[in-house]
Formats: sequence, C-alpha cells, structure tokens
Amino acid sequence: MGAQLLAEIAAYRYQVFVETLGWQLDCPPGCELDQFDHAHAHYLLLRDESGALGGCARLLPTLRPYLLQEVFPMLAPGLLPRDAAVWELSRFAVLNPSQALIDADRPRAHSTLPQFSSTEAIALLQAALDHARGLGVRSLVTVSPVGIERLLNMAGFVTRALAPAQVVGGHRLFACQIECQSRRPLRVQAAGRSPSVQAA
Repeated sequence: MGAQLLAEIAAYRYQVFVETLGWQLDCPPGCELDQFDHAHAHYLLLRDESGALGGCARLLPTLRPYLLQEVFPMLAPGLLPRDAAVWELSRFAVLNPSQALIDADRPRAHSTLPQFSSTEAIALLQAALDHARGLGVRSLVTVSPVGIERLLNMAGFVTRALAPAQVVGGHRLFACQIECQSRRPLRVQAAGRSPSVQAA
C-alpha cells in the first residue's frame, strides 16, 4: 500500500478514534497508527459517492502479533488463536453522514442497533469477511463491547464469544469470533445505498 493511502487512513482514524471517541492514544496530532499497522496488515476502506473515506477496517494475521494477543490477552486467557486460518479484525469503524459511529473495538454510548444495522456497517463487515475468506481465512477474532455479539447475530453474522466478558478500562469487553461466511437472511432491515468498499 502506498504512503499516501496509509496517510489517509491514519488521518481518518485520528478523526474517528481520537477526536470523536476521545481515545487517549500515543500518536501525533492528525495521525492514528499503531504497532500493528505494518506490511502484513490488510485494510478495507468504505467510500461515499464523492470518494471520501467513511469507514475502515484492519485485518491482521494471528501468526504475528495482533491487538487481542498483545493488548487484551485477559479477554481470552489460554484461547488466543495463532492460526493461519484465523485473523483479527480491528480498527473497524463507520462514520456515516449523520455522524453515527459504529466502533467494534470499544463501546460508544449511542451505538444502537439501527446504527450498527446501517447498510454501510454491514457492507464493510461483509467485505472484510469476504476478503479474509479469499485469503483462506476461516474466521476473524475481534475485541468488542458487550452487546455487539447480539447485534451481529441479528444482522445475520455467525459469531461466538471466546470467553466471558470482563471490565477493562471501565468498559465491559469480550473477545468475539466471527465466521467468514455469507450472512444468514437479515432479521433487521438495512436501509440506504450500497457503499463502495475498497481493499488495500
């Protein structure tokens, strides 16, 4: 991936995770990258009709260091995958035109079912799963706030918790595994136009 595209991702993530969510991250102003943004990371980018970046997701192989393993190992003690067929999904967020934020790493007070069930969030997650499956990946693991598993299941994704949730940094989080397969028929109607999703 080119330096210009990585800079665009870093600026978008700073806007979302630092300015909007208020995360306290060790990063320079306007640029959110971490030790997991390396040559082995894969990115899915969601763009609107004008080409503006409106969502992002990062995929990491679990054969190398990844967020759950290095930062949140307490969420899946003894169960941390190290498998070519299991990758990690992190830095997943969609900031839609109404400024409704869907974040799969940490909770947000107004993250509600209608927001998660937006066309944009579903399309980005399905694109991440399809991309991973194309790499021979069977499932993705991710750190999620409690409640996301139910929302994922209602949207038709097949998930399971790796271990009971724990309170980390004042939030109830859990390690979630998502199968890389097509969604079941939706029990929640998604609305809106289909976005453009780009793999990088």
